[in-house]
Amino acid sequence: MVSAAGSEQLGQFDIGFGAILSIVITLVVAYILATVVDRLLQALADRLAAERFRVLLLIPVLKVGIYGLAAYGVVSLTVDPSAEQLLAFSGLFGAALGFGFKELFTDVLGGLSILFERPYRMGDKIAIGEHYGEVVAIGLRSTQLVTPNDNLVTIPNDAYFSESIANATAGNAEMLVTIEFHVAAAADPTTATQLVEEAIITSPYVYVTDNHPAEVHLADNPSYFTLTGKAYVNDLRNEERFRTDVTARAMTAFQEHGIEQPKRPVIDE
Repeated sequence: MVSAAGSEQLGQFDIGFGAILSIVITLVVAYILATVVDRLLQALADRLAAERFRVLLLIPVLKVGIYGLAAYGVVSLTVDPSAEQLLAFSGLFGAALGFGFKELFTDVLGGLSILFERPYRMGDKIAIGEHYGEVVAIGLRSTQLVTPNDNLVTIPNDAYFSESIANATAGNAEMLVTIEFHVAAAADPTTATQLVEEAIITSPYVYVTDNHPAEVHLADNPSYFTLTGKAYVNDLRNEERFRTDVTARAMTAFQEHGIEQPKRPVIDE
């Protein structure tokens, strides 16, 4: 026989058809709203080049807020917990995390750490482990990159705790690009250096200021010279265009001025 107190406690967990329908509607509305916000802010970011990173940073924050409110609504529709029930639920939740959801919990914890510590942001060019590309999505469980080969790579957020992260832009549109050239030992190094520098500063994609100078470094090897050009591209999305444009300009100038490349293949050390 069930006591009145027991019947009241059981009634707190009674879920009818109306509650189930409300839960489904809440989740669907949250998903649609998060998707619409994502797409609208992506479109707005593409139009506002100078403020693109700040706009993109709002996407994960707003999506977390939307899904958080949806989760609160679902809980409110299904449970009216007392202090004892909250304690029991906490114990079951902790056990579930320990046995079945350890990786999920670690991913979510990594996502929260990324959100608050901000080692990278939406739109940054980063390298995580062996992967390099532009950050296009930051979720609670994973981060997505688009590589220079246009591959979409999904990286679990627990990599934040185990992998080194290199950020080439740190929230800025411009980024440093390094381009190497090799010329024969018989070539005039001064002329070759001037030609590479001219190829860099005349590129339509270059970004040069007092704080962002273009530089060319010369290194002597037994059978060839190595010229390393360093300059900032005006937008990280133009990285490969900038690299291709400078390479084409420099190689054309080398041919016009009789600057030869090494006859033997150059082996990277």
